[in-house]
Amino acid sequence: MHPKIIILLIIFLFIFNNLLAKEEMEIKIISFGQIDDFILDYLKENLERIFKVPVFFGKGQAIPEYAYNKKRRQYLSSLILDGLCKIKQKDEKILSLINQDLYVPKLNFVFGEADPVGGVCIISLTRLFPSYYGLKEDKDLLLKRTLKESVHEFGHLLGLKHCANIKCVMHFSNSILDTDIKDDDFCNECKRLLRLDK
Repeated sequence: MHPKIIILLIIFLFIFNNLLAKEEMEIKIISFGQIDDFILDYLKENLERIFKVPVFFGKGQAIPEYAYNKKRRQYLSSLILDGLCKIKQKDEKILSLINQDLYVPKLNFVFGEADPVGGVCIISLTRLFPSYYGLKEDKDLLLKRTLKESVHEFGHLLGLKHCANIKCVMHFSNSILDTDIKDDDFCNECKRLLRLDK
């Protein structure tokens, strides 16, 4: 069999398995450090609306100092995801939040990262605050940005890749401007892949 066909079959099976599990899927939200209740409550309500599955809160965790890079003054997101994989239950999918700046090697920062195999993802609130860019705080804007990045990373857990549609929540955010341009929901094609278009 041609290698490209094998790769396509693997991708299809990965997405198909996620779709089969969706009916019983739950989203667990875990906070690292202190995250305001109004952010968590907003996420719970809107994630349930978008994914049509139950959302509940897991036990909060301490700031993961083991992932801190003193030279960069940032936290390595992949190390945090590794730690989450060790505490998650077998069939859980975890969305975690932290108000610390995250990075991966070769990038200056990331808004978030997902580990689809492990079923865990994380987003950073740090660069979602308008004050980070020297602007007046805007609660509504912060909530919208937080939801967009959360849906984006959780979309990766369900097998979605980055989308070329700049309005789709799965479009890659290279800067906060990209996040502000895109919607908090999937485009029609991504909805079709996830069967959320019904």
